[in-house]
Amino acid sequence: MELSENSPNTFITKDTFLKYLKAGGIYTVLLLLLALIIYKEPSFVSLRNLSNILTQSSVKLIMALGVGGIILTAGCDLSVGKMVGMAGVVSASLLQASDTVGKVFPNLGEIPVLPVLIAMIFLGAFLGFLNGLIVAYLKVTPFVATLGSSFVFLGINSLYYDYLGAAPISNFSDAYANMTQGVISLGHFNISYLLIYAAIASVIMWIIWNKTTLGKNIYAVGGNPEAAKVSGVNVAKTLVIVYVIAGAFYGFAGFLEAGRVGSATSSMGTQFELDAIAACVVGGVSLFGGIGRITGVILGVLIFSIVAYGLTYIGVSPNWQLIFKGGIIIFAVAVDSLTNAKKS
Repeated sequence: MELSENSPNTFITKDTFLKYLKAGGIYTVLLLLLALIIYKEPSFVSLRNLSNILTQSSVKLIMALGVGGIILTAGCDLSVGKMVGMAGVVSASLLQASDTVGKVFPNLGEIPVLPVLIAMIFLGAFLGFLNGLIVAYLKVTPFVATLGSSFVFLGINSLYYDYLGAAPISNFSDAYANMTQGVISLGHFNISYLLIYAAIASVIMWIIWNKTTLGKNIYAVGGNPEAAKVSGVNVAKTLVIVYVIAGAFYGFAGFLEAGRVGSATSSMGTQFELDAIAACVVGGVSLFGGIGRITGVILGVLIFSIVAYGLTYIGVSPNWQLIFKGGIIIFAVAVDSLTNAKKS
């Protein structure tokens, strides 16, 4: 059957086809992959694996929530991983146990967790503020601005890490380890504390996107910045705030990731930005801006986590996993581009 954009006699128009493809195509691919994984290894369906998947998804979701707001404004952030890595290394260096051999700051003793957490959120927010200033007031495109800042942040983090001795930072205080690795046991199912943090972050971002003037402005700027400006929206201020919020989420994610892994190095956060952006796009957040929902971001993160965990579970080579992941990303972006072609 020929697809037509305008013919009323056509059963399925091109726009309708693309709409349904965008809405359900990715999830169909997920279900097919999931069916193949279960067929290959039926034991994949277990409460233990579900718990592991949700735990692994939690920090990724916090990062994706941050970058999702930036994508809503038709921007992107390539410095996500470097900011997460910096927050992780700094957190790890400050929260080692007092009896650690070779403690990087032996005279500090054990620092309470909460002040470090707050400091990392502010650190991320400050770095996000710098990105926002470059994008909003220096008029540098988000791709170039955050690409450049990612190198700067990586350099600063590497210098700090080298200053500490260039060895993996580990052996954290009990309070930090419990906060980031603790679980609530419900029989055979464990609810990670990380999942609770991710749920709280999701609620906060949902409120911002859907129940605040800032959220309305974010969608307006992403949909049409010129029209938003004419309507009285301070576009530059909105962009800066979006980058600040995203940075705060990255700082929180870095704090959690270092504790979850149990150690930190200067390579922490490598390619995190690609996973976060890809999860948003797969979840329906349009790269053209102005379109996206929190539920989509959550589903996007879960899709990648389930596929990655499942393929690893059945012994698929990491190289093939990259091919699967890349194919899903290309498919999602292609459908998004075709659906929004009329905007350009």
